[in-house]
Amino acid sequence: MHELRVSSIQMVSTPVVQENLDRAAYWIRHAAQAKATLVVLPEYFCLMGLNDTDKVKAKERLGAGPIQEFLASLARQHSIYLVAGTIPLESGDPSKVLNTTLVFDPNGQQIARYDKIHLFGFQTDEERYQESETISAGNQPGVLSFKINGAEWRLGLSICYDLRFPELYRAMGSVDCHLIPAAFTHTTGKAHWEILLRARAIENQCYVLASAQGGLHLNQRRTWGNSMLIDPWGEVLENMELGEGLITGSLSKEKINAVRSKLPALHHRTM
Repeated sequence: MHELRVSSIQMVSTPVVQENLDRAAYWIRHAAQAKATLVVLPEYFCLMGLNDTDKVKAKERLGAGPIQEFLASLARQHSIYLVAGTIPLESGDPSKVLNTTLVFDPNGQQIARYDKIHLFGFQTDEERYQESETISAGNQPGVLSFKINGAEWRLGLSICYDLRFPELYRAMGSVDCHLIPAAFTHTTGKAHWEILLRARAIENQCYVLASAQGGLHLNQRRTWGNSMLIDPWGEVLENMELGEGLITGSLSKEKINAVRSKLPALHHRTM
């Protein structure tokens, strides 16, 4: 059988970068002990600032900076593929950052990158979020490919609010799993998180591995949590509701092929 052991880490990140890196390192070590080959961190894992502009102050240049160096060393130390949630990287606008997923291989080399395309905006009488005020949008889908034990794995990269835009997932083509770091708010997560994740798995007939923020943060933002592993039939295999921790499971090529064989919906597409 061709399987890939994966872990998704859930965090309740703080405004202190080093605290978050230490917690990420702790859970990555546990994921490696659980024999995970690929580990995913949540969106904003390294910083959930007291102000939206805090991430601009913490930005790094691609390929240089303490956050990236730390993550590369962890991937190398544990011989894993590390999907590093999101990191604030320099953009063309000094007042904004790119909200970027970087992937490091077991040698600590950066092998994939995705800049968040869809920027979250939400407003009620109690809550207001407008990512476009401090984040520059990306414009290219991201896909990660590597081979292990003779099997080629193709994994889609997306971030949080991207989940609401199915055309992005179609644009990535056929993948084995979509990896989705996120920081869904409690309000929107309660209403839509699970159903959107399961929909992306069902319509693309692939696994979905989502890594979330899950709790009340010092900036009083409340995130939904519920990091999940979902199979190509839309069944939730693993779920962690709130707090810090991780989920671990396996992706199966045979399961993907079985679902696509008995219901060849991807071949039935006409547009």
